[in-house]
Amino acid sequence: MNLDQRINAFAKLGDFLSQFTSENFQKKDNVEHNELFFEGFKHQIKLAQEHNGWFTKKNLVFTFNSWSNALTTKNLSTWLETYDFNKVNTQKVAIIMAGNIPLVGFHDFLSVLISGHEVLVKQSSNDKHLLPFIAKYLEHVEPAFKGKITLTDQKLENFDAVIATGSDNTARYFEYYFKNKPSIIRKNRNSVAILTGNETEEELMALSEDIFRYYGLGCRNVSKLFVPKDYDFQPFFKAMYPWNAIINESKYANNYDYNKAVYLMSEFDMLENGFLMIKEDTSFASPIATVFYEYYDSTEALKTYIDTNLNNIQCIVSNGFNENEIVFGKTQQPELSDYADGEDTIAFLLKI
Repeated sequence: MNLDQRINAFAKLGDFLSQFTSENFQKKDNVEHNELFFEGFKHQIKLAQEHNGWFTKKNLVFTFNSWSNALTTKNLSTWLETYDFNKVNTQKVAIIMAGNIPLVGFHDFLSVLISGHEVLVKQSSNDKHLLPFIAKYLEHVEPAFKGKITLTDQKLENFDAVIATGSDNTARYFEYYFKNKPSIIRKNRNSVAILTGNETEEELMALSEDIFRYYGLGCRNVSKLFVPKDYDFQPFFKAMYPWNAIINESKYANNYDYNKAVYLMSEFDMLENGFLMIKEDTSFASPIATVFYEYYDSTEALKTYIDTNLNNIQCIVSNGFNENEIVFGKTQQPELSDYADGEDTIAFLLKI
């Protein structure tokens, strides 16, 4: 199986997922193997929702839309055109996936297979319904994938390299356990937004997407704001308001009520609008329904601070702050070349 065949298979998967990009699923006549997979995937989506209350239909649809848009022949070819796949030494690569948002480990899964390797996946128990079905679909559109995809809930054995994602604590375990294997070990990271007070209403409304999508559970969600002294939060809260219905969703509301009670009992100063709290705090990771903020005195001082803390930061949302910034509203719509932690997964896979 050559690279073009692998690209073609994932492009067909993108076509399949395009049927699930709105809450009213639309079956298409030109999608391969729909008679086998369309109704089955609808059932897996239902199971995913029932199993994990954070995996709402709205968030699942957002995930499928993102991957459907990414998995086109043009996008895949553009992503991979700068790499040399002619000397790939096929290995079995283990992936330990997180389960905080739907299909959060799919980019690693895609990268391993598109590089010509075999994949051994240990899924999170929080996100175990979608990927096995997607793997079966890939095996049908490209039979050469059969035997190259293994999913397990047992101890990982007989693999040559590993990509593992977890907390800072589990990362230390991973680093010890996999010390003799080529590896990418990912730790906790969070995303930040740099505000100046000159943002447009449209930019702040776009920022609300970076904050609330997936309930803020992803490492690409903005959990921390850096704002100048005397920053006026009124425009910020106004821009957040279109998300007010999120408080009607029970898991989010329970977290909001709990964290608000903790802050009040601890007599912490915070501002809130009935569905979002903001609190001055130096930490990068904030609880659900909370965004931390920190004041800065000068842009140059802030740049120095950010540079010294890059290991804690996944995305920087801003307008004109630095060359690696992400525009407002786009943190959860990464390009295929936007690698987690800035570590080039394809380059790693091509040298193992």
